[in-house]
Amino acid sequence: MSDEFYRIKRLPPYVIAEVNAMRAAARAAGEDIIDLGMGNPDLPPPPHVIEKLCEVAMKPDAHGYSQSKGIPGLRRAQANYYARRFNVELDPETEVVVTMGSKEGLSSLATAITAPGDVVLAPNPSYPIHTFGFIIAGATIRSVPTTPDENYWRSLDRAMAFTVPRPSVLVVGYPSNPTAEVVDLAFYERLVAWAKENKVWVLSDLAYSELYYDGCPTPSILQVPGAKDVAIEFTSMSKTYSMAGWRMGFAVGNRQLIAALTRVKSYLDYGAFTPIQAAACAALNGPQDIVQKNRELYHKRRDVMIDAFGRAGWDIPAPRASMFAWAPLPPALKHMGSLEFSKQLLQHAKVAVAPGVGYGEDGEGYVRIAMVENEQRLRQAARNVKRYLASMGVNTPGQAVGS
Repeated sequence: MSDEFYRIKRLPPYVIAEVNAMRAAARAAGEDIIDLGMGNPDLPPPPHVIEKLCEVAMKPDAHGYSQSKGIPGLRRAQANYYARRFNVELDPETEVVVTMGSKEGLSSLATAITAPGDVVLAPNPSYPIHTFGFIIAGATIRSVPTTPDENYWRSLDRAMAFTVPRPSVLVVGYPSNPTAEVVDLAFYERLVAWAKENKVWVLSDLAYSELYYDGCPTPSILQVPGAKDVAIEFTSMSKTYSMAGWRMGFAVGNRQLIAALTRVKSYLDYGAFTPIQAAACAALNGPQDIVQKNRELYHKRRDVMIDAFGRAGWDIPAPRASMFAWAPLPPALKHMGSLEFSKQLLQHAKVAVAPGVGYGEDGEGYVRIAMVENEQRLRQAARNVKRYLASMGVNTPGQAVGS
């Protein structure tokens, strides 16, 4: 009997888990760790959403199996969201499926549409499921850049010209996790035209659709006429409504892909707990002031963090969207690499961040910082970082050598 399992052998060590284990051990020892590593919202959902969860959970008939594709009311609510936010019309019966977070949806779709040996184009760096969902399903990954510049398009064309077999799927995710990069509608227009020309499915991860800053709303690929011919899009309620642990997400778009995802899910699960789905309806259909409030809060945290860390001697570009900053390692410490730097920061500054190499080899030289602590804690993190940098001989702004 072999203990060498095919799919497990294809998975490399999860480097982010090393920092997570160190953080857990430090907290177990009573240390005060400022956790900026995981994108875990620290805010509660709106009160009326929690009330709806409790109300429905009190009903005796609410505790049986639910519907794998999602209850009809929730699928209608998501279609209505796309109509009012993006002016995109969706058929709740054939173009919407409820997922247990966007992560489960992406991995289930990978299982549904991937054969061993298929080639999938995935951004590097990117959220791990964009790559590993397909690796688990037996695919081969060809990396393309995350930055949406002209080199991105050249990389796509090279991949189609020189890869055998030809890639059949392209994964995109903007606002990007981890890099926080954004695109405009013109990018999606060009992408849809490219996908049609090359007969490639496009999987768009739009989990951070509502966390945009500086008055620049993020577009959906489905706003492009004809996009539903080639594209499916994943969204999540985790960050928009602070419902991360509820595991509520959606896939919408191309009917063929939705049907494939729905069929695979019918074998794998019975859908989320019905009261959670009912509460998700209340979130989507009810007052939307929480969306603007969360956006403003993360925007303020962004500004506080960028200013405080800059004063500490660590210059970080301000993200235009998402709840993350993609921070280059301080130049004097770049030789450490992102994993060792993250470990050092945890050990000596009591600040947890995510090493960039955990999001792909092109993430080396960066760490991802999640804005999931309040402003006071972000300033405390900056003070801790400042002391650590000083101990490593890194001068802070206005500080003379040897002072």
